[in-house]
Amino acid sequence: MAEHSGSTPITVYGALAANLLIAIAKFAAALFTGSSSMLSEAFHSVVDTGNEGLLLLGLRRARKPADAAHPFGYGKELYFWSLVVAMLLFALGGGLSIYEGILHIRHPEPIREPIWNYGVLLVAFLAEGVSWGIAMRALLRLRKPGEGVFKTFRRSKDPSVYIVVAEDTAALLGIVAAALGVYLSVTFRAPIFDGLSSLVIGGILICVAVLLVYETRALILGESADEALVASMREIALREEAIRDVSRLLTMHFAPDQVLVNIEVQFEPEVSAEQIFASVERVQACITEAHPEVRSIFLEVEALRGKQGGFESADARQVSPEGLAGAGQ
Repeated sequence: MAEHSGSTPITVYGALAANLLIAIAKFAAALFTGSSSMLSEAFHSVVDTGNEGLLLLGLRRARKPADAAHPFGYGKELYFWSLVVAMLLFALGGGLSIYEGILHIRHPEPIREPIWNYGVLLVAFLAEGVSWGIAMRALLRLRKPGEGVFKTFRRSKDPSVYIVVAEDTAALLGIVAAALGVYLSVTFRAPIFDGLSSLVIGGILICVAVLLVYETRALILGESADEALVASMREIALREEAIRDVSRLLTMHFAPDQVLVNIEVQFEPEVSAEQIFASVERVQACITEAHPEVRSIFLEVEALRGKQGGFESADARQVSPEGLAGAGQ
């Protein structure tokens, strides 16, 4: 199944709206109550709001058409901005939360009117839950039979889905930690629990950020397409009677819906040049019809022809769905 960044990234828009409203409410609650964990949660929501904005920027720039400077397009812009998002989550979200927690432990202040905290946290939990549900539905659409959710998360090539899932999961865990910190601080009259809760929130954000950095780094370096997609393209090529074998099939994601493919095929010895080019065009057409995310195909053709007891390789023909073709060795 193909992944698409999509022209209407509802997961990102939903998360942006939820985080913006929640951040305002959390700052108001932190101001009225003096809660350290609530202030940490407010920082978290501000960072998440900015992150969704960066994801939208990446999605927009990734759709820029290819040009002479970037012949394969700008799809990797999405992965670059996703890496920036992960770093901001680590530095600002996690760092500020830990700083606020340490500050509150060293200089504890009692929480005033905790009912504000509980009310805001409840609303935040519901809003984040809705955003998380939207993102999870998008992720689970990519799930294979019998596959675990975490494996589907790791396999996803779409940051507009997996980053929102990770951020919203961290947000829900952070809200639970903040509520627990407020409850323990008020119940035992020990403000230190509020500071410890901020440290827990910071730790959660840093762990999630490290996971996102690891996943996005792999995509920036040039991660291959899903195994099912590779197997399908191999099967399509081998349907041609003239093709004896697929020697090599290399893929790389430039964006969730932009895949580069390099296929090296061997033809039967008796196949003519006209049959080779006809087969190449059919393979190209079948692959792009079955998998629209494949934007560029380079076919290296090795025609086996007997020559003094040996073989000679025909010129490699490189073909792309855009109709561009050239010769190589």
